[in-house]
Amino acid sequence: MAEPYDFGTEPITCFSWNKERKYIAVSLNNNEVQIGSINNSKLEIVDTLSEHVQRVTGIDWAPKTNRIVTCAADRNAYVWVEQQDHKWKPTLVLLRINRAATSVKWSPEENKFAVGSGAHILSVCYFEKDNDWWVSKHIKKPIKSTVTSIDWHPNNVLVGCGSTDFKARIFSAYVKEVDSKPEVTKWGEKMSFGTVLAEFSSSSGGWVHSVSFSSSGDQLAFVAHDSSINVIDAARGTQLATLKTSFLPFVTCLWLSDSTIIAAGHDCIPIVFEYDGKLNAVGKFTDAKQAKDIKFSAKKHFQSLDSRNAAAEETGRNSMHQNTITQLSVHSGTKANCNKFTSAGVDGQLIIWDLKQLESAMESLRIK
Repeated sequence: MAEPYDFGTEPITCFSWNKERKYIAVSLNNNEVQIGSINNSKLEIVDTLSEHVQRVTGIDWAPKTNRIVTCAADRNAYVWVEQQDHKWKPTLVLLRINRAATSVKWSPEENKFAVGSGAHILSVCYFEKDNDWWVSKHIKKPIKSTVTSIDWHPNNVLVGCGSTDFKARIFSAYVKEVDSKPEVTKWGEKMSFGTVLAEFSSSSGGWVHSVSFSSSGDQLAFVAHDSSINVIDAARGTQLATLKTSFLPFVTCLWLSDSTIIAAGHDCIPIVFEYDGKLNAVGKFTDAKQAKDIKFSAKKHFQSLDSRNAAAEETGRNSMHQNTITQLSVHSGTKANCNKFTSAGVDGQLIIWDLKQLESAMESLRIK
């Protein structure tokens, strides 16, 4: 059901696969990015990207152009192009920010990317051929705090972001220098750069840790520090569906199909939700061979804390991950039909989950 890989004792801060999933770029809580292939549960390094001088906070490997973009707490971003013998050459990006960069994501057409930062800014970056460098345009208002996460709409124009001002927003990132005139979407007609097309927060507030567009782009899921999962649905009049759970806060979320979302975080377990206009919990993966029913009872949750922690100290957590899951990504398939997904965590583990092998278990997890 799952393939675990141990990267050691250091947390996996961020990672990204190449198109064929043969190589992975990963940062282990430092200023370097290691590129290698996983063989016999070990990372065989072919190159180390060491241009950053502070902790790397984001990595994204473009499948079409085979370029890697990285960002870090040193307020810089680099676009890396592969040379001979798996060696990579960096190009500096002119971010023009005065706080740490926190996240980065290529657009679907890979002609631009977005960078979040602690400067209350979302930077949209594109290549300027005349000067042979990457430049950025800033989206500032109405962002009032650190941008924590980014995801792109399939149309290559709209970008979703979450931030620590308790908001999830959708902006137009239309750049006339590289984009053709955008078509009207269900999110709205006005597409000038920086236009806010949606702005929502969860019911009780909390930092928004992760956002994810569905494959159609008509829904944006986000998770917040109040242990909630939320979906903004443009196909239903831009309504907001919220489910407040009794789990510890989620850190990351991902669409597995047009109606299925997976979220994970401080409970160290991937949690599966269904969306059909409202959100329902489906199940959780406690380990590679076992899954248990979800019980959304705050009283039972707090009653079980002492016994659960005592058991964890003696035998370890009843989960594949032994610490917070920090990132989820599609490994095989697409957001419309994901066959495998990857999770990584503070425990230094990277796990590939095979959903086809979990289908029978998933059926038994449905809550009546």
